[in-house]
Amino acid sequence: MAAELKPEVSFEESFALLDARLGRIVEAEPCAETPKPTYRMVIDFGKYGRRTSYGRFTSHPVDEVVGRLVFGVLNFPARQMGPVVSEALVLGVQYPGKDSGEATFVSPAVNAKLGSKLF
Repeated sequence: MAAELKPEVSFEESFALLDARLGRIVEAEPCAETPKPTYRMVIDFGKYGRRTSYGRFTSHPVDEVVGRLVFGVLNFPARQMGPVVSEALVLGVQYPGKDSGEATFVSPAVNAKLGSKLF
């Protein structure tokens, strides 16, 4: 039996409201100030500017994180994470075999223009 899905919603009242864009991580470092192990990442979204994001992508070595293309949601309000503030939500999925919340990145298969909209 297939798992249950959330209720159906229209594109216009859900996905169309998100401003999810392609960015490149230009800086990354472990952050000891958040409640759980986290990376502080500075992401370049092209003409949409740079945003600082904190995320649980720590199963990836930090040197593999810098330069990676990622998708981030730019129109969510900033989120307080302990004493730090995350300005964009980087999209990810559960890292296989890791604790809940530990993520791996959602990335494009090819090099695309920074700031491109996810659709």
